[in-house]
Amino acid sequence: MAKQQILNRQSREMTEGVARTPNRAMLRAIGFQDEDFHKPIIGLASAGAEVSPCNVHHDELAVVAKEALKRFGGAPLKFNTFVVTDGMAMGHEGMKCSLVSRDVIADTIELVVRGHQMDAIFGIGGCDKTIPGTVMPMARLNLPSIFVYGGTILPGDYRGKAVDIVSAFEAVGAYSKGLMDEEERHGIECSACPGPGACGGMYTANTMAAATEALGMSLPGSASIPAVDPRKPEDLVRAGEALMHLIRESIFPRDIMTRKAFENAIRVVMAVGGSTNAVLHLLALAREAEVELDILDFNRFSDSTPILCDMKPAGRYVMSDLDRVGGVPVVMKMLLEEGLLHGDCLTATGKTVAENLREVAVDLQGQEVIKPLDRPVKSNGPIVILRGNLAPEGAVLKTCGLQEVVHTGPARIFENEESALQAILDGFIKSGDTVVIRYEGPRGGPGMREMLSPTAAIAGAGMAKEVALITDGRFSGGSHGMVVGHVSPEAQEGGAIALLRDGDMVTVDSSNKLLSVDLSEHEIQRRRASWKAPPIAYATGALAKYARLVSSASRGAVTH
Repeated sequence: MAKQQILNRQSREMTEGVARTPNRAMLRAIGFQDEDFHKPIIGLASAGAEVSPCNVHHDELAVVAKEALKRFGGAPLKFNTFVVTDGMAMGHEGMKCSLVSRDVIADTIELVVRGHQMDAIFGIGGCDKTIPGTVMPMARLNLPSIFVYGGTILPGDYRGKAVDIVSAFEAVGAYSKGLMDEEERHGIECSACPGPGACGGMYTANTMAAATEALGMSLPGSASIPAVDPRKPEDLVRAGEALMHLIRESIFPRDIMTRKAFENAIRVVMAVGGSTNAVLHLLALAREAEVELDILDFNRFSDSTPILCDMKPAGRYVMSDLDRVGGVPVVMKMLLEEGLLHGDCLTATGKTVAENLREVAVDLQGQEVIKPLDRPVKSNGPIVILRGNLAPEGAVLKTCGLQEVVHTGPARIFENEESALQAILDGFIKSGDTVVIRYEGPRGGPGMREMLSPTAAIAGAGMAKEVALITDGRFSGGSHGMVVGHVSPEAQEGGAIALLRDGDMVTVDSSNKLLSVDLSEHEIQRRRASWKAPPIAYATGALAKYARLVSSASRGAVTH
């Protein structure tokens, strides 16, 4: 008689033997019966919360997932992580909590899973940080795991035109400039978010969903399914079945999240025109998986990957449009056939990338969402890593919507986001200027706020191609224009961005991958000698703790 396979490798420490009588007693109180103590206990981590359209439906999805996992032989235990919603935190002090939440979500899942000796992780996430925050502990703990994206929102409709959350942000700048009246501004506000799901363009949530699919940690085709689509419950059931297969076959996240898999993820981020936040999050994920990945590695993929998807914020389409024409698998199949993907990478299906894509058909006729390789949206990627005397450790330029960025202009210095936004709205920023927002880095903010409000105000005022903005903070996936973030070292650490003065001539050059100021090294050192770091704004609490622990943005702004 064949020996029964042991699937509860971790949880048996909590559930077997006379000494575990009280542990089992507590599990019985939440529904366990005798037969369940031999099943793998699966941590079902849901980012469900009422504070966000991105996540408001996740607990409903978790119910579907829980029933599927039970049906396939698991013993799921649901718990909630949490979310800080970027769209609602944007533009005020609350945004300082967003990036912090990524690492706290990862720690939360680690503690629950370790504390209850769980055997596997089924993660559901949706908003920008809940995706990497959920996948990071999968790599950290290296237990069989799978991720399911809660899904994208559908576009809103205002006077027959598709609108989304970035339309609302840009309406602020247009209204302030007199380019839009109050009726239109209010109409866009009321129409931009019609229901559940994460922001619809190729912003950070959809970028990271696509990256996670390309990485192999979620199922093929799952990244583009809208939140309210009837296929979403089917996606959860398939994921539950796949996770049980991973448990039985002893396939672990680090078997999937290899260096080659990260290269696939970066390649797909470039091809879909993804968010600059992917740099931070993929660096953080690689660290958890103990994979060597450097910020400068992104340039190799940017230089050699065309943008194939005409997606917002710079393009015309949203994630539900990409889903309609085949989703991420079509993009991956095109890249694979061009020799730009590693087809031998293992994935959450238990099969390789090439095996997953074998039956995927590429038919680009009758649609404009995905462009052919010989007529791409842009011949190279949307993300360029810059270096120079302003960013010796690197900075991240987003070129989405621009073939190249070459700009030299006088610095207009702001010590925080709020003062910069007010200056833009009041008309103090002129064509040719370089807006510099500093002390918004991981440590200096603390929390590395996104500068969507200032960039949207610039775009809404019609100056996206005339005014550059550089910051040691970061950008929403909805930002576009001449925007450079993640400047490292940050101002709080004495980086050169802290030494700039009004009128200094700053150059941004995507072709030469350069971010520099027209100052001699002697002058930079002279200014540094008289510079002192300002006090961190928080002395206690989570933000103070984060400021003490966080690393440079060039290393993913991780806290360990």
